[in-house]
Amino acid sequence: MSEMLVGIIDLLVTGLWLAILGRVIMSWVSPRGGDPLSRVLHRITEPFLDPLRRIIPPLGMFDLGPMVALILLSVVWPFIRSVLTSSL
Repeated sequence: MSEMLVGIIDLLVTGLWLAILGRVIMSWVSPRGGDPLSRVLHRITEPFLDPLRRIIPPLGMFDLGPMVALILLSVVWPFIRSVLTSSL
């Protein structure tokens, strides 16, 4: 049961990672964000990116929040996953 829970969380973290990456790419393709895909990606990622934006100020016109979020997910989740799977 615990391995299944870790697998589900792993799938959700991977989905969030891909949604953040998709939002970054869509910001280049459709900067105004009026299309349906941009709105969906915004709704998925904003609860995770908004707290980071409060901590990390924008660098000119560049928003570093998505980059920091991708790095955090890539570094922190494998550590948490290894702790959870070793305790099984």
